[in-house]
Amino acid sequence: MTKVLILGGAGFIGLNCLKYLSVKKGYGIDVVDNLSRGKMDDELKNLLKSPLVRFIEGDLTEPRTFSYLSGDYDYIYHLVAVVGVKNVIDNPDKVLFVNTLSILNLLEWLKDKAKNLKRLLFASTSEVYAETLRKQDLLIPTPESVDLIINNEYPPRATYALSKIFGESACMTYAKKYGFPVTIVRFHNVYGPRMGFSHVIPELLIKASSENGSLGVYSVDHSRAFCYIDDAVKAVVRLTENIKAENKIVHIGNSKEEVTIGQLAKHIVEIVNPSLTIKPLGEHEGSPLRRCPDTTELEGLIDFSPEISLQEGLEKTWAWYKNHIESTEEEPLR
Repeated sequence: MTKVLILGGAGFIGLNCLKYLSVKKGYGIDVVDNLSRGKMDDELKNLLKSPLVRFIEGDLTEPRTFSYLSGDYDYIYHLVAVVGVKNVIDNPDKVLFVNTLSILNLLEWLKDKAKNLKRLLFASTSEVYAETLRKQDLLIPTPESVDLIINNEYPPRATYALSKIFGESACMTYAKKYGFPVTIVRFHNVYGPRMGFSHVIPELLIKASSENGSLGVYSVDHSRAFCYIDDAVKAVVRLTENIKAENKIVHIGNSKEEVTIGQLAKHIVEIVNPSLTIKPLGEHEGSPLRRCPDTTELEGLIDFSPEISLQEGLEKTWAWYKNHIESTEEEPLR
C-alpha cells in the first residue's frame, strides 16, 4: 500500500489532501498536527475513523515529534505554516519560528530516511513575489522564473514570505545533497469551505450575511485569481506523483478568472444578500495591486485545467460558512 505523511493535516489544505488521498486514492496516511490552528472538528474526526489513517498530535518545531513517525513513506506533504495577515502582523516571531523550524526538523530527520522516498512536497506561496512587485515591474501573469527580492527593512508582514523563501531553499539544498526528489508548489489564493475566517472570501461572506444597506470592501481595485480547493488539491497530488515535476517549482492557481476585489464582492453579494450595495473603503496596507499566476508550467506537466468556476466555488463555500457563522473566532496561536 502507498504510504503518505501529511504534516499540518488538520489545516485547510491539509484536511482536503487527507480526504482526497484516503477516500479517493485509498492510501495509508499518517497525519501530524499540533491543533494550534487546525481543528479536531467533525470533518477531521470522520476521516480519522478510517483504519487507513493515523493521527499524531505533535509539534514539528520539536525534533522528538519525529520519533513517532515510521520513516518508510512514499510521499510526504509539508503543509505546516503560520498563515493569515493578522497572524503575520501580530506574531511575526511565531511565523519565523514555526515555518522555518518545522521544515528544518523534517529535513534533518529525512536525510537518513530518504532512500525510498518518491517525493517531498513543500507548500510555498505567492507572497514570495510581494517585494518583487513593490520594487520593480513584475510580469503578470507571473512565471515561476521571476527573481525574488527581499525587503531589507524586514517589516512584520514580510516574515511569511521570508520563511517560505527559506523553506524553498532548504528543500532544494537538502534534496540535492541527500538525493531525494522534491516539488515546491506556490499556492495562489486557494479558497473553499473550512479555510478559517481571516481571509478575504470568508470575511466578505460573513459580513454580507449580517450587513444592511451596504457592504464595506477594502482594496476594491486590487485583483486576484482565486482557485477552489478541490482543483488545488487534485493539482498538488498529480504533481507530487508525476516524475516530470521532480525538483521543480510550480504554481498552483487558476489564471482563467482573475477578478478585482470589487467584482468578487459583487459575486458574494449576489449569492448571500442581493439587497446590499458595495461601499468602497481604503486599501489594506501592503496589499499587492495585482496577483495572478502564470500556470503554463502546471498545465504542461499535468494537463491541468480548473473545473470549478468562481461562481460555483463561492456557492459551495457559502453553503459551508452559513452553517458555521457561530464559530467565526479563529483559534489563538499557542
